[in-house]
Formats: sequence, C-alpha cells, structure tokens
Amino acid sequence: MKKKILILGGGISKERLISLETAKSVFKELKKKNYKTKICEPDGNLIKNIKSFKPNIIFNALHGQFGEDGYIQAILESQKVKYTHSGVIASYIAMNKEISKKLYIKKKILTPKYFKYKFKNNKIKKNIIIKTQRKLKFPVVIKPINEGSSVNVFICTKRNFIKNLKKLIFYKEILIEEFIPGREIQVAILGKRKLGAIELKPKRKFYDYEAKYNEKAKTKHIIPVDLSKKDLQKVMNIALKAHELIGCRGVTRSDFKFYKGKFFLLETNTQPGMMKLSLVPEIANYKGMKFIDLIEWILKDASTNR
Repeated sequence: MKKKILILGGGISKERLISLETAKSVFKELKKKNYKTKICEPDGNLIKNIKSFKPNIIFNALHGQFGEDGYIQAILESQKVKYTHSGVIASYIAMNKEISKKLYIKKKILTPKYFKYKFKNNKIKKNIIIKTQRKLKFPVVIKPINEGSSVNVFICTKRNFIKNLKKLIFYKEILIEEFIPGREIQVAILGKRKLGAIELKPKRKFYDYEAKYNEKAKTKHIIPVDLSKKDLQKVMNIALKAHELIGCRGVTRSDFKFYKGKFFLLETNTQPGMMKLSLVPEIANYKGMKFIDLIEWILKDASTNR
C-alpha cells in the first residue's frame, strides 16, 4: 500500500511562491505514482492537519525563514512523524551564514572573507565605507544573515554601497563579504553520495533571485561542467565535507565560485528547489535519476531525530 505523504508548502518567508511551486511539482509526481498526498500550509492549523491526515512522511518543501532554519523542523520533531531534509540544528547552522562561515573557516574550507555589520538605531555609521575598504576592498557583497535564494543580496561598489545598505536596515545586522568574481558552480549531495555539479552563466550580475526563477533572465545551465577530473572531484569533495560538517541529512546543494583555480564556498542549502527544472533535479536527471526517483529517494531517507 502506498504511503500517505503530507507536503509542506508556502509559508511566510520571502520565498513563499517558490515553495508553493516546489510543493506542486512534488505533489504532481507523487500523484502519478498513486501516493495519497496533499499540500499543507505551515500555519496555525499545522498540528491539527498532521493529526487528522496521519501522514507516514512529511515532505518539507518550504524555503527560507521558518522553513529551513530549524523552526519548522522543531515542530515536526515534536510530532514524531518522519520528515525529509535536514534536522533542527543542521538547518539552523546552514541558514545562518555567519555560523556556517565560521565552521567553514575552522575546517579550512575556503569561503569569501567577511565581517558582520550591525545597524545602530536604524542608522548607518559614517565610517562604514572606510572600514569596508580597509577590511575587504570594493566591490563587496552585502547580504542578510538568514535568507535564502539570494533574497536581498547586492553587489556593491563604493558609489552604490550606502544606497544598498539602506535597503537592508530592517534586518538589524547583515554580512558584508568580499566579492569573488569567477564561475558559478553548484554541487548536489544525496546522503553520502556526490551526485554531481552544474555551472551557471547568468546574464545578470550574478545568480540572484531573478536569475534563479525568472525564465526571462536567460541563465545558461551547463552540464557536464567544463572542469578537469581533479577539479570536479575537489569541488564535490568540499560539498560533501560541508554537508557532513554541518550535519545535513538527505539532499543539499552547495554553491561555489571558482576563481584563479580555487573554489570558494558561498553556502550550503538544506532545502534546494525541487521543481522539475531546479538545479538538483537537473543534476540528478543528467546522472540518469528521474525526478520521481529523486523524490522517492528523499522520502526513503525521511526519519525523526534528524
């Protein structure tokens, strides 16, 4: 008898619409295989819905805050129902870019230099340009500490630095990071398996939210990646090391910049997009793994105490 699958989709993060698309894609594939499944919002009725539907497994298709930062995972653990992707602590660490970067640095994984910046009384300090120039040099990248999908990430020159900082004041604190030019390489990990890599050539400045989800952005996906065997193994080894270091479970996607022969790890995503044309399914498909096979692998990997 086919298992009952409750898919969590939507939520209140800035990635709500992408999460709903992911949930619909997974729902469509599972329906084809006659699973009993439904999509559920992680709202005030969540626990009630879990108890009434009585799923065998909860497929977490949430993205962004409250969906991949340990918050929803803690609720799912409390219900003692098997769920997919990473657990409470790993999700929190991966989502918090400052903590994950500290871990990378401690374990000698190359990542762009950075410093944390706090807005005091919703104001920008006068010396911030001088401090940034001294610590990192322009251009720099500014980003929230705990958002996904490159939400509110800006590449800044001295000229537009203050203007872009003002857009992030409501976060209270952010990361200011060294800008690494070069090639965009993404690596998918399935459990302990190095699934593969893909290169992205965005027409925009970098692989931002628009480049990821808007077809009009015309981001070029290159697979197989034009790397030597040695370099390909190297970047996949780093991705697996980061996955295990953070304590991730199931599927992750690590994002890299490849510059002057070195791989810089930007972040590890514990809830990568799962639409048919998302990067992890695309890598899986290239490796001969159909979308439904990928979904069923994720379901088989589900558990409690993650």
